[in-house]
Amino acid sequence: MLTLASTLTLSVSAAQKPNIVLIMADDMGFSDIGCYGGEVQTPNLDQLAKHGVRFKQFYNSARCCPTRASLMTGLYPHQTGIGHMTNTPNNPTQHNYGLPGYQGYLNKECLTIAEMLKLNGYQTFMTGKWHLGYHGKEKWPLQRGFDQFYGILSGASNYFKPEEPRGLSLGNDPVKAEGEYYTTDAFTDYAIRFIEESTPDKPYFLYLSYTAPHWPLHALKEDIDKYRGKYLDGWTKIREARLEKMKAIGLLAGDVDLSEQAGPDWDALSKEQQEEMDLRMAIYAAQIDRMDQNIGKLVEFLEARGDLENTIIFFLSDNGACAEGGMLGGGQAENLESQRGFLLSYGEAWANASNTPFKRYKHWVHEGGISTPLIVHWPDGISSNRHGQWVEEYGFLPDVAASIKDVAQADYPKIYQGNQLPKLVGKSIFPAIHKSKPIHDEPIFWEHEGNKAVRLGSFKLVSAWSATHSENWELYDLKTDPAELDNLASQWPERVSEMKKMWNEWAQKHLVEDWAKVRELERQQSGR
Repeated sequence: MLTLASTLTLSVSAAQKPNIVLIMADDMGFSDIGCYGGEVQTPNLDQLAKHGVRFKQFYNSARCCPTRASLMTGLYPHQTGIGHMTNTPNNPTQHNYGLPGYQGYLNKECLTIAEMLKLNGYQTFMTGKWHLGYHGKEKWPLQRGFDQFYGILSGASNYFKPEEPRGLSLGNDPVKAEGEYYTTDAFTDYAIRFIEESTPDKPYFLYLSYTAPHWPLHALKEDIDKYRGKYLDGWTKIREARLEKMKAIGLLAGDVDLSEQAGPDWDALSKEQQEEMDLRMAIYAAQIDRMDQNIGKLVEFLEARGDLENTIIFFLSDNGACAEGGMLGGGQAENLESQRGFLLSYGEAWANASNTPFKRYKHWVHEGGISTPLIVHWPDGISSNRHGQWVEEYGFLPDVAASIKDVAQADYPKIYQGNQLPKLVGKSIFPAIHKSKPIHDEPIFWEHEGNKAVRLGSFKLVSAWSATHSENWELYDLKTDPAELDNLASQWPERVSEMKKMWNEWAQKHLVEDWAKVRELERQQSGR
C-alpha cells in the first residue's frame, strides 16, 4: 500500500491519480453523526472515520450557498460573487444589489474544482444540490466544469416530490421524479450511474451534495420508526449524553462545558408537545440515517469496482444546525410523517443539541454556525498508523480545493477563458493529516449577514450582527474554551484591536460590504 509518509508527490506520481469523492451534508450539526458524538446511527460514516482521519476543528462559511461557493472555488465567498445568497428561482435579481461580491451567482473570476480537474484530465460528475446560480444556463453545473449533473439547482426541495415547488434537472434539461422516489436515494443512484458509465482508467471527481437533513422534515417510515420515542427525554439530556461521548472518544477535553441551553425546560412542555418534538427530531435523525445508508451503498460500489483504495473521500457539512422555524420548529404538525409541507423544521432547541457543545447556529459565525465534521478516507494515501486518529490542526473550506489540487497534481491557471484568477486562499490539509503540521499560520476570516470573525492560532475574535450597528467584538481562546463561554475581550484589548484591524483589512480587499448598506439595498429592492 502506498502512503504519503515521505512526500505526497512521490506517492501520487507512483500510481494513477486518485479518484476524488466530495460528499456534503446540508444543515447538519457538528455532533449529529456517531463518530462525532451523536446517537444517530451512522455506521458507514463511522467506518470511514475508523479507516481514515477526523478533524477536531474544521470550518465552513455558515450558510448553504456561500459555503458551496467557497468549497467549489477555494476562495472566500465574496470573491466568487456569493457573499450573501443566490438569486431565487422566482426572482432573478433577488440578493443582487449591484455589488460585485453580492451578485448572487458564481462570477467568471473564479475556477471551480470541476473546471480545474477537467483541465487536468479528470472526468467530473455532480449529483444533488447546486445552489450557485439559477437564472441562465451559463450558471449551471455543466457550464462550470461538470460533465454530468443530476439534482436540484436551487436551495431545497420536497424529498418525495422535488418538483414541488422546485424541480429536478439532468444535465441542462428538466426531468420528473418517477416511481417511488426519495431524493437522497436518487442522488446516490445517479452518482453510481455516472461512475459506471465513465471512461475506465481515467480518474474522476464526484461531488455528491445531499440535501439531507435540510428542511423539510421528510423521511421514510422505516427510518423514522428507528428513532421515534428515542428523544422523549428532551434536548437537555441529549446534549449531556453527546458531550459525555465527545469527551470519551477524544474529540473534546474533559473540562469543556456546554453553551447555554436554548429552548424551554423539557418538563414544562405538555405531553402532546413532547411527542411532537420527539417526532420532529426523529424525522431529522432519519434523514441523516438514510444519507449514511446511501454513503454505504456508494462505498460498497467503489469497493466492488476496485476503486476504493485509490479514491479520496471527503465528508463534511455546509453549516451548523439550522434554527429556522422558531424555537419548537416550523410547519404544521399534521404534515409530519407525510409527503406534504415545505417549511417543516425541527427548531432552535433541537438545533442547539445538534451543535453540542457550541454556541449559535447556521447564519452566525460563532462555533455553532461554522463548525463541521470532516472525515477524510484514502487507503492508498493515508498510512494505516493514522487510521482512526484525530487531526488537531484546524482548517477551513478553501483548503479542500487546495488539497484536491495538491493530490491531483493539477495545474491552476492564472487566466481562464480570458479572466484573471485570484490565487487560491486555502492550503493543503495533507501535511496536517500525516505529520500534524499546522495548516494556517496566517489569520482566516468570515463574514455573513454582518456576522464577523477572524481566527489566528487558538484565538478567535467574533461579532454577531446587531440591529443597532454597534460592534460587539468577543475574544475567545478556543484551545481552552471551544464553547465560547469566557469572553476575554476586556482582558486583551490590544489583541482585540490587532485582530479587528486584520479583519477590516481583509474585508476591504475581498469585496465585503458593510451589512447595513446591503440591508438597505435589499429593503429598496423589495420596496419595503
